[in-house]
Amino acid sequence: MTVLLPNSPPTSEGGLTEAQISCIVKESRIAGGYLLRTTEDIMQRMSRNGLRITEQRKTLVKLFDGASGYLTPKEVYEHMQRVYPGLSFDTVYRNLRVLLDMGVVEQIVFEDGVKFKLSCEEQHHHHHMICLQCEKTLPIRFCPMSETDVPGDFEVVKHKFEVFGYCGECKEAAAAAASREVQ
Repeated sequence: MTVLLPNSPPTSEGGLTEAQISCIVKESRIAGGYLLRTTEDIMQRMSRNGLRITEQRKTLVKLFDGASGYLTPKEVYEHMQRVYPGLSFDTVYRNLRVLLDMGVVEQIVFEDGVKFKLSCEEQHHHHHMICLQCEKTLPIRFCPMSETDVPGDFEVVKHKFEVFGYCGECKEAAAAAASREVQ
């Protein structure tokens, strides 16, 4: 899907120019994502929401706090199984849902399935550009909902907009690898 800013001339391919992208996308202060909550911050938030702070939940939060990218439910389960043998997949998934409902983690649907990552700390409404190779995630500060033609009898209660593609580093690496293959 091509994203155009209002009143912006399209590029020759119909997408955003580099100048437009730099206006709406701000790279994070840490590689591959946003400035994330600390494990302690998340635990305090869970406690304020009435959740018991168990060792399993601490381990789960520490796993996400230390992860540089997205995790599949299976990866989370396998990690938790190593620490807590006998722990069920249902328990892990239920806790992922709790973290999702609290806004601690975000769920993204990739071509190969659902993955989770700590939520970003953006204070305002935004969407994401996600690299399909390295999973680097960048915020999009323009919301296309105002430009969406919603039928008069349809009530939008929430929305999510994600753009998938390849970051500059991954495009360069793929181009370099392709040129080495030709030689």
